[in-house]
Order: sequence, then C-alpha cells, then structure tokens
Amino acid sequence: MIISETDRLRIRAWKDSDRDLFFEINSDAKVMEFFPFRRNRAEADALFDRVGRGIAETGLGFFAIALRADDRPIGFCGLALTDLEPHFPDGTVEIGWRLAVPFWGKGYVTEAASDLLRYGFEEKGLGEIVSFAVAANTRSTAVMQRLGMRRDMNRDFDHPRVPVDQPALLRHVLYAISAEEWRFRAGA
Repeated sequence: MIISETDRLRIRAWKDSDRDLFFEINSDAKVMEFFPFRRNRAEADALFDRVGRGIAETGLGFFAIALRADDRPIGFCGLALTDLEPHFPDGTVEIGWRLAVPFWGKGYVTEAASDLLRYGFEEKGLGEIVSFAVAANTRSTAVMQRLGMRRDMNRDFDHPRVPVDQPALLRHVLYAISAEEWRFRAGA
C-alpha cells in the first residue's frame, strides 16, 4: 500500500524485505542517540510486525519511506496514535521519523513529514498533530520548526518510558500544529 509519493520519496507500508533496514535504524547508536535503548534483531522484528499490523488496522503508523527511483527503504516517517496518557489525551496523533545515517542531511525527513501533515489534515481529518523529542535532539526539533510546528512549553513532559537513571533523556519538548495553522501555512 502506497500512502503517498513526493518528488523523491515513496511513503508506503512496510514490506517483509524491509526488515534489515528496520533493524538497522532501530539498533544504530547514532540514529538512537536520544533513546534509552537499542533494539536487538528479535525486538526490531517484533516492532516491525506490530507497526505493520497498526498500519493495516488504522491507516496510521510509522510508514516506510523509500527512494522513489528504486523503492529502496531509507527509514520511516509516520503518523501514529500516542499511548502516553496522561500526557496526551486518547486519540492524539504524533508525527515521528527515523532515518538511516547515510541519508541524513538531504531533506528527506522534512519532505516526507510535510507530505504526511497534508495526509493527516486533508485525508484523515485530524485537528492537531504533535511531535516530541529530547530537547538536545536539535536535528529533530529543527525539522519540527521547518514543518511550521510551534513549541508548546506548557505541554513538555517527562517521558514515562525513559528510566530515571537516564535523566538526560527524560524531559521531552513538545511541538504541535493545528489543522487551521497548517492550512494557513499551506495557503489552503
């Protein structure tokens, strides 16, 4: 299932042949720098299966992003229901991404995420999309800013799945964009 295509990218459901790339991005120390753990192969495969089921069931999830020219997967970007109550009410949708290191710095995440904001607001009828990251993760927060998302300091939070013995990864900053803000920015 292809969700969308941009000039350079295909945003699609995962294929079984994408498992190696999925494992790579979930175990790479640079990619996972701001996460409290890396996944081994069994954990990555279990997450791969769970993400695939979620996409099939809801039409939302962390989709594969692949180069349009040859359909080679390079990472993921997607819209997913958060499960971080009480920090987010039920039904809150986040946008997130992860990209293999050789593809950093080429604008791929911004390109995919921009298109997925359109998908979320126009095709899924969402009212707001949020994104969050460790404050020191300036690569991700810069993408959030490029997308037109605004920082909401009142909604920053300590991530409940980060062990307290990793305090540098505990506090997360939140960015958000409403459908109205997105339409204004997009000129829609």
